[in-house]
Amino acid sequence: MVIVSYREQDHEQLIQIWERAVRATHTFLEEHDIQFYRNMVGEILEQRQVEVWEALDMEQQPVGFIGLQNNFIEMLFVDPSQHGQGVGRLLIEHTIELKGHHLKVDVNEQNAGAAQFYEKMGFVQIGRSELDGSGKPFPLLHLEIL
Repeated sequence: MVIVSYREQDHEQLIQIWERAVRATHTFLEEHDIQFYRNMVGEILEQRQVEVWEALDMEQQPVGFIGLQNNFIEMLFVDPSQHGQGVGRLLIEHTIELKGHHLKVDVNEQNAGAAQFYEKMGFVQIGRSELDGSGKPFPLLHLEIL
């Protein structure tokens, strides 16, 4: 497994990874919500609004990615076929190497698996919001490595 900076040729594959991961973990979202966020993620990646790093498998195909805004993790998605295989950990460790240990992330409260993952990685809850960043009623847990 290797970590590389965003490769434009992988854009559609990253969107597909995002969608498969969301469908597997964000069971609280309805179809119209998934399409709304899919378009948003596509624009964010295409316009390079965040610093993106990809995890590539042995065949140099993306299996996960992380999007950063300074020391804030805006997105971290791993293909469901790779869940539990260390891809997310590798991406977090890469981010710590780049940005240091003071990282922050917001995670959907209903996504218990993601919250557990971040807890294992050393994040602690420092706050909570009733609405997500788009103003939708999906509560967020604000986490940070202290």
